[in-house]
Amino acid sequence: MSRAPASVERPARALGRLRGLYAVTPDETDTHSLVDKVRMALAGGASLVQYRNKAADTALQREQGAALLKLCRAADVPFIINDNLDLAASLDADGLHLGAGDTAIAAARAQWGEDKILGASCYDRLALAFAVRDAGADYVAFGSAFPSRTKPEAVRAPLQLYREAKAQLACPVVAIGGITTSNARSLINAGVDALAVISAVFDAPNVEHRAREFARMFNVHDLEKRSAL
Repeated sequence: MSRAPASVERPARALGRLRGLYAVTPDETDTHSLVDKVRMALAGGASLVQYRNKAADTALQREQGAALLKLCRAADVPFIINDNLDLAASLDADGLHLGAGDTAIAAARAQWGEDKILGASCYDRLALAFAVRDAGADYVAFGSAFPSRTKPEAVRAPLQLYREAKAQLACPVVAIGGITTSNARSLINAGVDALAVISAVFDAPNVEHRAREFARMFNVHDLEKRSAL
């Protein structure tokens, strides 16, 4: 059953740029190496960057987050922090992404403010996506779209879920999990606004080239849609 959009409209913030490659950082302990990889991803056309490092302690997270924020600001690309409201607030990051076990969306929105991006993982649950959107999330992410090396135990989100979410939710829809240049097109065709990718980008022999491959898929899709009108 479809539902109407939430009655309370929030500021657009940087959501107009939430389309394309959403580069999510790997568990990299070497800050210099991480910055170099993210710089190449941005050069290749990444539209957003999310800092996610489950292996780092608090000091390293702050060091890496500050370095990446500076890089993203120079590139005019939104910088999102994964699962850490305190870090996001201390750095004055552009956004925060939360999972099911993190701070509640409504509480995060109250603390985070109306001028910041707030995203939420919804796994394979469309009902959860409606709930978090109504609670204050700006975008929703479903996954794992495909088998994932990062989270091999993750639930799978079928392709039809992305189609339904895009048709029913008045907010951007993000896909994550096991996405490669070989399977990404099916998600873009299903209406996904952004592809959150870790391994396929940052484990590539040439990070910039791989990021550009993903970015071009959206460009080609948009051109094809305009041509069909």
